[in-house]
Amino acid sequence: MRKKKAPKRYVQPDPKFGDVMVSQFVNRLMWQGKKSVAYEIFYDSIDLVEEKTKENGLEVWKKAIQNVGPSVEVRTRRVGGSNYQIPTEVRGDRKAAVAMKWIIQYSRERNGKSMSDKLASEIVAASKGEGSAFKKKEDTHKMAEANKAFAHFRF
Repeated sequence: MRKKKAPKRYVQPDPKFGDVMVSQFVNRLMWQGKKSVAYEIFYDSIDLVEEKTKENGLEVWKKAIQNVGPSVEVRTRRVGGSNYQIPTEVRGDRKAAVAMKWIIQYSRERNGKSMSDKLASEIVAASKGEGSAFKKKEDTHKMAEANKAFAHFRF
């Protein structure tokens, strides 16, 4: 190994729920350093989720992240002059990070009035096992399944 491993950065928990995962989500949601706007969008969407589902919004959001997180993904590896898609297990922290990224990405692509509306819709869909972010997870799993033959190249 050439360089030392990067130190793990820890995020402060958010002010309303006291949850570190919420802070990480808001940091990914944030644009141009406007964290207060990102918090506002997130908290509004959690309130909308509560209205839609009549359940605890934070629990629905956590379930959505659980549902969207992939357990296997493909990584490209060059072996003997050709590239192979090698299925690998996903670590827990990366699983949550990827899930957050996909939920935010697909909520931005949704049709809706405000970002909090779009985010709330995507969270509700993901918690039910539907929506674009959940479909992305299914596609990732299918790709890993299709490339299972190259699993012996794992590093």
